[in-house]
Amino acid sequence: MSLEKNKAIVRKAIEAINKQDLSLLDDLVAPNYFDHRQVRGRENVKQFVTMVFKAFPDFHATIEDIIAEGDKVWARVTYSGTHTGDYLGFAPTGKTISYNSVTIKRLVNGKMVEGWTVNDMLDFFKQLGIIEPTEKAKSLFPAS
Repeated sequence: MSLEKNKAIVRKAIEAINKQDLSLLDDLVAPNYFDHRQVRGRENVKQFVTMVFKAFPDFHATIEDIIAEGDKVWARVTYSGTHTGDYLGFAPTGKTISYNSVTIKRLVNGKMVEGWTVNDMLDFFKQLGIIEPTEKAKSLFPAS
């Protein structure tokens, strides 16, 4: 597939998440999709995203940059949402968060088959108030 078609597939997958219409992923994600964060299989991807929607009903992804090379697509994404449900054992905080992510998807025959993602979870948990910076950290990084 062309680089532009591969980027379009990743864009459509993110649009499906924003619409909260996970049935659209059936045409975009291979049944045996392997994500290196331990999510294996298209149905497990849907279960994971559903868990996120329960905790952050207004969850939204914005593609900031997208690049394709060979069979891979890189996207820098900003995720946002309001924490109104349980997430990973953390009770709802009511706080609105916004954090950055970089994801790489490998595509074969028009479907995502493999993925790598790095999320800024430190910032995510700081925004929720789950992690508090130490006094030393506050002096070193006053903006945080």
